[in-house]
Amino acid sequence: MVIRLTVSWIPSRYFRRHFNNPLRSMMKLSLALTLSGLLSAALSAQDNVAPCSANDLQGLERFHHNDPVELARIAAADQELESFTQGFVEDGARGGGSTYTIPVVFHIIHNNGPENISDEQIYDAVRVLNDDFNQLNADWVNVRPEFLDIVADVGVQFSLARKDPSGNCTKGITRTVSTLTNDGTQTMKDLIQWPRNKYLNVWVAASADGAAGYTYRPGAVSNWPEADGIVLLHTYTGSIGTSSPGRSRTLTHEVGHWINLKHCWGDGNDPGLPENCYQDDSVSDTPNTIGWTSCNVLGASCGSALDNVENYMEYSYCAKMFTVGQRTRMLAALNSGTAQRSALGSIANLAATGVSTTPVLCAAEFSSTDRMVCAGVEITFTDESFHGITARTWDFPGGTPATSSDANPTVTYAEPGFYHVSLTVSDGSTTLSTTSDGYVTVFAYPGQTVPFAEGFENIAALPVVEWMPVNPNNDNTFALTTSAAYTGAKSVRVLNTASMDGRIDELLSSTYDMSGASDVYISFRYAYAQRNSTSDDEVRVFVSNNCGATWSLRKILHGTNSLNTGGIVPGSFTPSGPEQWALAEVDNVSSSYHTANFRIKFEFESSGGNNFYIDDININGMPVGLHEMMSAGAIEMVVVPNPAENQANVMFQLDTPGQVRLDLLDVVGRRVRPIHDGVLPTGIQRIALPIEGLPSGMYMVRLTLDGSSAVSRFTVR
Repeated sequence: MVIRLTVSWIPSRYFRRHFNNPLRSMMKLSLALTLSGLLSAALSAQDNVAPCSANDLQGLERFHHNDPVELARIAAADQELESFTQGFVEDGARGGGSTYTIPVVFHIIHNNGPENISDEQIYDAVRVLNDDFNQLNADWVNVRPEFLDIVADVGVQFSLARKDPSGNCTKGITRTVSTLTNDGTQTMKDLIQWPRNKYLNVWVAASADGAAGYTYRPGAVSNWPEADGIVLLHTYTGSIGTSSPGRSRTLTHEVGHWINLKHCWGDGNDPGLPENCYQDDSVSDTPNTIGWTSCNVLGASCGSALDNVENYMEYSYCAKMFTVGQRTRMLAALNSGTAQRSALGSIANLAATGVSTTPVLCAAEFSSTDRMVCAGVEITFTDESFHGITARTWDFPGGTPATSSDANPTVTYAEPGFYHVSLTVSDGSTTLSTTSDGYVTVFAYPGQTVPFAEGFENIAALPVVEWMPVNPNNDNTFALTTSAAYTGAKSVRVLNTASMDGRIDELLSSTYDMSGASDVYISFRYAYAQRNSTSDDEVRVFVSNNCGATWSLRKILHGTNSLNTGGIVPGSFTPSGPEQWALAEVDNVSSSYHTANFRIKFEFESSGGNNFYIDDININGMPVGLHEMMSAGAIEMVVVPNPAENQANVMFQLDTPGQVRLDLLDVVGRRVRPIHDGVLPTGIQRIALPIEGLPSGMYMVRLTLDGSSAVSRFTVR
């Protein structure tokens, strides 16, 4: 049985699935529109999430293949558990004050996106879960008086595992990089799973197969352990980080299903339907109900005096209780052998998973709010060592402070460069240390002066402070190469293979001082070939005006058109000459980016295509005063790229059409070559400069318009 929980209704996918009958469609659409006005802003932002699909066994089809024999096995396991439940009597050893402990492991499946949530968000999710199952949630006292006397302390404690299946130390959180985070089905779950007779597996991802979360009740997965567990959207995990308090009860609802609770209206998929009155949730103290998708605490249906709208197994947005009857049903499942639930809380298993033993220090780890900052910007570090930490010592060479014993120290660095960080932790008897070389990169503030040109000829290897690759998958990424270059002997390349499909790598610049600029212009040379006709790798160019705290997209090159310079090359592409390189220009950078900590970022997203090369990056800021004005009617000019090799352009703007003459001059003002002599229209002009064959050195472009002149200097190398 698959149950998918939503905390926000009613999505387009829902309309397609359920609104086939026109009259029913209109009725449900009216309900959806009415409910949409009741939802909080935080929840309504999630209206693309699908609702529950209770008793929909499609997710298990790869196991049962719709074989009547296999489906009968599911029904038999479910009936066996139901018979056990009906005869179960609480003995006082579990529930109602005592605790039944369940070891839990969270598997974070991510592709280095926001779904890679923090440990703190997981800890918060466990906190909410334990509060709800032990009547420690502060809001239970607000339950309608008619139900206050049956609010249940279920007495189940969920503890993050401290030992993995091999007996090694763990904090009960794993992280797996995979594009299947966007899948959320059994295929994703197959990536990693710990034995279900020892752990409750919870997968957190960017997708839960179209829902906020889903799981199977014990009878449905009794014969298929690999399908057992809970899948959650990261935006419905805990109450902090990418989630919110309004979505934090999703895991509580899912665990209820995982321990054999139905929805309050029974097995139906859709709350709010009159026919739900003829279903039941097999719990005696929850009134029959049509099911609620709004917090109508006075709601009554199916002949009841009052529905239990505030139940965790409703969709009312104000869930805050289990009933005593639901507690008995869940404890029955945990004492049953169906789906091996009874094995979880055994004394032997609690010891094997480490949750009942004294915590032992086994890992020294840390994280930080950032790893690339401008000089003077604060970084907060977090001790993530485990377990039982009683003392710690941090070392921050080059930072202020240089040492600390705090769990979350804040440090600043005054000078640009790479800095290592060390942490030593102790539990009173054992001491562990970890050091990360070059963990922090600090950029200059203000940044380098412009114009700036980078041909990579003076760089031995990456990373350097000027150019930082970001390689989240620890595979091929931006790296220096001598196999090809547009000019000189070196360029930067991404070796792109089929196995990199979907992966994103970045090349980040240092800082540049654009505070005195009147315009910003960026250019670079690039080369790329498709591996086949469907290869559509992408290169994106971003800019930042705050040292990389935020980025803004300014250009995209697609493998199927603008990025392709080398055609289709089935093997590994290496450009054979200048004709297989192209020039890209970025000139749509607004004045809000004229800051002292301007940065650029190249982002390469692989589709499993071919290699990408980049060379001759030029950043020109057109500082006010760079050009020389010969009259009051001044014209601003800039030569790009500057310095120039083989090719350059002069750029300027005309407010009105006019007769324009352009000349190339040497450093002492002698005319070297004519450039243009004729009428040009209003607007921004870009004219190629005839610099082929010129000796290296300083040159000037002189513009004459209506008796006024302007001069701009540039360098040929």
